[in-house]
Amino acid sequence: MVDTPPAPTAETPRNIYVFGATSFLNDTASEMAYWVLPAFLASIGAGPAQLGIIEGIAESVASFAKLFSGYLADHIPRRKPLVVSGYFVANAVKPLLALATAWWQILGIRFADRFSKGIRGTARDVMVAESVDKSRIGSAYGLIQAMDSAGAIAGPLAALLLVSHYGLRAIFWAAAVPGFLCVLVALLGIRETRTMRGAAATDAGVTRWWQARFSRTFYLVLVAVTLFSLGNSSGMFLVLRAQSIGIPAKHAPLLGLVFNTTYTAFSWPAGRLSDRFSRRVLAASGYMVFAAVYFVFALAPSRLAIWAAMASYGLFYALTNPVLKALVVEKVEPVLRGRALGVYFFATSVATLFASLITGSLWKFLGPRVPFCLSAGIAAVSAALLVLSPFGERQAAHAA
Repeated sequence: MVDTPPAPTAETPRNIYVFGATSFLNDTASEMAYWVLPAFLASIGAGPAQLGIIEGIAESVASFAKLFSGYLADHIPRRKPLVVSGYFVANAVKPLLALATAWWQILGIRFADRFSKGIRGTARDVMVAESVDKSRIGSAYGLIQAMDSAGAIAGPLAALLLVSHYGLRAIFWAAAVPGFLCVLVALLGIRETRTMRGAAATDAGVTRWWQARFSRTFYLVLVAVTLFSLGNSSGMFLVLRAQSIGIPAKHAPLLGLVFNTTYTAFSWPAGRLSDRFSRRVLAASGYMVFAAVYFVFALAPSRLAIWAAMASYGLFYALTNPVLKALVVEKVEPVLRGRALGVYFFATSVATLFASLITGSLWKFLGPRVPFCLSAGIAAVSAALLVLSPFGERQAAHAA
C-alpha cells in the first residue's frame, strides 16, 4: 500500500510540497513528449544511432550543468533564481519539438532542456536537504520523487489521449500548458532556505572549490554508481526494443504509464525506508532489479514479459534515485552538499553519455541483445560492489 502524504508540519515544511508540485507539473509536460520521441524520430527518418547521439549529448551537457550548479549552490546566497530559471527554459523549448523537421533540431531542443534541468536540479536538491531534519531526508526525496513520477503518469496518459486524434506534433504543443503552470508555482511558491550561518560558511570557502574534502564512503558510493551508469543507457532504447518485437509505437505512452505507476507507488516508501535501514543495500537491490529487467529485454520472450519488465523498471528507479541522493547528502558536511551532489550527478551523467553511445552503436552492428545483456552484467557487478565494499555506514535514523 502506498503511504498517504501527511499534513504539512514543521518536519515536512512548505518547500517540500512546493517542490513536489513543480516536479509533478514539469514531468507531466516532459513525459508527454518523452515517450513518443522515438516514434517521432522514426517519422522524420532517424533511428537508434541518432537517438543515441541525441540522448548522449543531452546527458553530457546536463552533467556539466549539474557540476556547475553544485558549485553555485554552495556559494550563492539565493538558489531560487537558479531553480526557477531552469524550469522556465525547459518548458519554453519543449513545444518547439512540434516545429522540428530534422533530428539535429531535436538535438538542439534536448540540449537546452537538459542544460536547464542540470542547472536547477542540484540547487533544488540542496534546498530539499535544508528544508527538513536530517532524519527525514530520505523521506523528503522520496516524496518529491513520487510526485515527479506521478506527473510522469499524467504525461503519457495525456499523450495517449491526444496522439490518436491529433497526431504526434500536437502533443508537443499541449505540453506547454503544464509547463507554464510549473514555472508559475515555482516562482510564487519556493522559499529560500539559506541561513546566515550557512552563508558565512560558504563565503569562507569561495576560493577553495578544489580543496573540498569528501569522505571515503562518498567516494566508494561514487565508484559504484558510476560503474553502474556505464550500463544505464537512455530509457528510449527500452521503448525501441519494445517496438522491435511488435508493440505498436502508439502504445509507447502506455509503457511509460506502466513504468511510472510502479515508480510512483514505491518512491516515497523506499525513501522513508532508507531513513531506517541501509541505503546502500536498498540501492543495490534496485540494481539487481535493473539487471533482471534488462535481461528480459535482451531475450524478449514475449510481449507480456516486456510489459512486466517495464513495470519492474519503475521499482528499480524507486529503490535508487531518492535513496542514493539521500546517501550522498548524508556522507558529506552540509556546506559541501551542493558540490557533492554536483560531482555525483556529473560522474553518473558522463557515464550515461557513454552508455547511450555504446548501446546505440552495439545495437546497430550486433543487434539489441548484446547491449542489453552487457547492461545487465554491469548492474549486477555494481550491486555487489555497493554491498560488499567496507562503507562503515551509520544511518541517521539509528541515532534517532
